[in-house]
Amino acid sequence: MSTRVAIAVVWILALLTAEAQAQPVWPSKLIRIVVPFAAGSFTDIAARSIAAELTAQLGQQVVVENRVGAGGTLGTEVVAKAPGDGYTLLLSDNSFVMAPGLYQKLAYDPAKDFIQISQVAESPSLLVARLGLPARNLKELVDLARAKPGELTFGSGGVGSSAHLATELLMSVAKIRMTHVPFKGVVLAVAEVVGERIDMSIASLASGMTMVTAGKVQGFGVTGRERSALLPAVPTFAEAGFPGYDMSYWWGIAAPAGTSPQVVSKLNHEIARAAEKARLKESFEKQGARAVTSSVAEWSRRVDDETKVWKSVIVKAGVRLE
Repeated sequence: MSTRVAIAVVWILALLTAEAQAQPVWPSKLIRIVVPFAAGSFTDIAARSIAAELTAQLGQQVVVENRVGAGGTLGTEVVAKAPGDGYTLLLSDNSFVMAPGLYQKLAYDPAKDFIQISQVAESPSLLVARLGLPARNLKELVDLARAKPGELTFGSGGVGSSAHLATELLMSVAKIRMTHVPFKGVVLAVAEVVGERIDMSIASLASGMTMVTAGKVQGFGVTGRERSALLPAVPTFAEAGFPGYDMSYWWGIAAPAGTSPQVVSKLNHEIARAAEKARLKESFEKQGARAVTSSVAEWSRRVDDETKVWKSVIVKAGVRLE
């Protein structure tokens, strides 16, 4: 090698080293997880549990920021418009895949403005019915609804909420019609079932299981392949005669588009590590959920698939938000 070539090689190596040193290793500063719902919700609890584990694992502070409004779309928009540098993340739920079908115009494109990183949790749906209802199982409830079209009432956390659309899906599968009564939160809807002011509601396991175990409502079905260990006496929808119905509540983490593959891969790996921690699992289980993670490809595919499914349900039911 000539002296000139050797000098050139040294200069190139020096430049590459300087460039590498100029690129800060991620993470080098505080990370925020935006939750588009209020503090105290399971979405918020999940985010804070994940944030605590990531803080310990990454050696950088991970904080939760609640940005509430517009059915979760306000906080989602905040993340969509944030830099894709790995320092702003979104932890959301089923509403992420329902919003495209509900709103004619969104300030962001769910498919183009986000990179899906991983699922973090899942919870079965639970159908609860009032004690005085002349039905003792899901089949009898469906028969009653068919005999009295539109007379039975169901509650939800609002028009276009997960509980609302979950019931629209059930009505489509069972070929029945009931009247929707929206509330400001599915917990309030379950309370109305307890008070026997409405006939039924579909909620997450966490929202209704204590009322079932206390004997204040009837539990007619849970989604999933197996019965819940928390409510072993409640059959699955398949056992109750409706194998075609399945709607689980889930939570996942996404980042703004443009986030580097290296950061996405690192986040996916660290979230999987966090989900294995006993304290995180216990935190989720107390809320009727379980820690579930996935590869980037798996989670992206599920989000895309469910966006299409819920668009179809929304169009068929004629639900629309402005």
